[in-house]
Amino acid sequence: MKIRQRGYAFLMLLLALAVTSLVVASQLQLGLFGQRRVAELQLLEVGARMDAALSSYARLGQGGRPPLPTRLEDLLRDPRFPKLVVRHLRQIEVDPMTGKKEWGVVWSEDGKGIVGVHSLSEQKPLKTVFGPDHVQFKDLPRYADWVFGQMP
Repeated sequence: MKIRQRGYAFLMLLLALAVTSLVVASQLQLGLFGQRRVAELQLLEVGARMDAALSSYARLGQGGRPPLPTRLEDLLRDPRFPKLVVRHLRQIEVDPMTGKKEWGVVWSEDGKGIVGVHSLSEQKPLKTVFGPDHVQFKDLPRYADWVFGQMP
């Protein structure tokens, strides 16, 4: 009779282990989903700062100065003003979707300057509803298609 009881106890232990594994797996998946949502919101914030920096650079491009940066580092210290420290951006931030300081750049039609930046992530966005500032991102298939800046 004790052998049967041990068999049931072992079976109950296996069942409890299976249920616990399912719960842990679902919580892990939910956590990853939440992390991606946060990274997506951070991408929108960082992108807005990059957009503002590109606009600031362009606004100071009067009087024969080139209106577009030729590299992202030009936004950190504007090379058009050698005697002044003009910063449009404090730092090149990490792309929240890739975890790297690498960004894709969109060049002007003549190829002389940067007009926009985008993530290098090929992942499909989770966000589908956007406010008026980012309505252009609706229905785009990947984060790399979210371009921040002036469109050429």
